[in-house]
Amino acid sequence: MPLDLEKWEQARIRHSHKHKPIANVNEVVADKLSRGQRVADGLATVMGSWTFIILQSLVLVCWITANVLAFVHRWDPYPFILLNLALSFQAAYAAPIIMMSQNRQAAKDRIMAEQDYFVNIKAEEEVKAIMLHLEQQDEVMIELLRRIHVQHASIMKKLGDG
Repeated sequence: MPLDLEKWEQARIRHSHKHKPIANVNEVVADKLSRGQRVADGLATVMGSWTFIILQSLVLVCWITANVLAFVHRWDPYPFILLNLALSFQAAYAAPIIMMSQNRQAAKDRIMAEQDYFVNIKAEEEVKAIMLHLEQQDEVMIELLRRIHVQHASIMKKLGDG
């Protein structure tokens, strides 16, 4: 009763995995961005940094101090209408730029979630394939152990009869 090794070899060949590679979301999204979108992302990154907050705070402190302490020429006296105008312009442009950047980040997050989903599906398929392979190995091992047991019993019987 020979062990059917060809059957197990065919199972091993059949088990080869063919999956398309996962794309780098950052590269995919970056390739599709226009110049304006890249500028918006850059501005949102800069405006969302501690460096920007500290520099803007320093400019505001200097502006207010210079206008309060100036004895001769106050270019923007209290209530600092020119400063309010400048900050209003900054806010008027910053809000839509930040929203554009957030919308692109949300789209990128959706792509990443989709890729995570596909990776999870592939991982589940791999686990199932590994479990099937282990079950097949268990079957082979049981068959080999059964044969060894039969041969051992046969040898023991011959030794006992001899």
